[in-house]
Amino acid sequence: MFRAHYINLLQQYSVPLIVGVIAGLVFANVDIHAYEEMVDFHIFGDEAKIFGKAVTVHFLINEIFMVFFFGIATKEITESVLPGGALNPIRKALNPLMGTLGGVFGPAGTFFLLAWIFYGGSGDFGTVANGWGIPTATDIALAWLVARVIFGNGHPAINFLLLLAVADDAIGLGIIAVFYPDPDHPVAPSWLLLVVTGMVAAYAMRRFGVRSWPFYILIAGGLSWVGLVKSGIEPALALVVIVPFLPGHSNGHDLYQDDSYELEHGHPSDESDVREPVGLQHQHAPLDDFEHQLKLPVDFGLFFFAFANAGVAFSSITEVTLIVIMALIVGKAIGITLFSWVGVKLGFPLPEGMGVRHLFVAAIIAGLGLTVALFVAGKAYEDPVFQDPAKMGAVLSAGAALIAFIFGRILKVKDGTDK
Repeated sequence: MFRAHYINLLQQYSVPLIVGVIAGLVFANVDIHAYEEMVDFHIFGDEAKIFGKAVTVHFLINEIFMVFFFGIATKEITESVLPGGALNPIRKALNPLMGTLGGVFGPAGTFFLLAWIFYGGSGDFGTVANGWGIPTATDIALAWLVARVIFGNGHPAINFLLLLAVADDAIGLGIIAVFYPDPDHPVAPSWLLLVVTGMVAAYAMRRFGVRSWPFYILIAGGLSWVGLVKSGIEPALALVVIVPFLPGHSNGHDLYQDDSYELEHGHPSDESDVREPVGLQHQHAPLDDFEHQLKLPVDFGLFFFAFANAGVAFSSITEVTLIVIMALIVGKAIGITLFSWVGVKLGFPLPEGMGVRHLFVAAIIAGLGLTVALFVAGKAYEDPVFQDPAKMGAVLSAGAALIAFIFGRILKVKDGTDK
């Protein structure tokens, strides 16, 4: 029990991810050449390739391991739209969804504006502007962690922020798929038929009552991954179209979630999977099993993702770094607050007990874009001259936590809910 509790704490507080970021930054600034050799190491030799892609450490992390990261993110999105989920019925989610739109348009607009201010008169504007997708997503785990500290357990602003972050990441996945294809492999739409084949296979397995999630992932997910690789679209998204076919519970409730914990902490199932299963009198749904059995290795695997992607030299800080930071923190804060406020005026109220002051602080917290922002930065820019500063901006967006803490104290958001 002690070991499980200890591991659970490491997961909840995103320790592997944070340690990976720190380790990558330290290693890269001590010996950047050794760091690059490690990340770009060809595990099976220089000649080994998978569908034309060199089998490097970076490839295995970003295009295979991240398949499971985005798969688990998709599980949360899928669960939220089931009856009883946060997005069902849709009316109670309308204000957070309005905020989500602001959390995309605000950062993207800020990014374009600052890119024009700094690079509008140069030939680099088009290249820099291609990074507009970097600040559009929110790091769900870090946002939850910071929100708990600032608002206190059980505050309605926490669930509001988590709902917004889940919807935010759903849009982020779409942005990656549509706007950031593989530059080394021109888009070949005909190969998407293989992705459709994977979806059909997943649907057929569901119809025939297959209850083992590995069959869905290995067969349908494998077809989807190959189809995306060959089509030139980001293969890390392979499970995004497969996971929704995994049979789940109609009430949207995760059987591995302890009800008392959720009521006390206001925290969804994605952070509590190390606890012992409850409700064992029911059969576990494959959708639940998929997350329960993979969440631990994925959470700890984020150490390697962070190490391989956050290792940039501090000397790489440029205007692009500032653009990313401002788009994430300022763009998110303004966009989410404005759009949610408009939602209130249109008749879509904030959750009971949550006021504009809580909304504003939650919007600042949403500027924590670390994981997905790092991933998109690697896709938006091939040239390290732009990629490294953008990644540094994603890392430094962690400053949103300090800013939110300061505003939280000023606005006294921890003093209770608004009536």
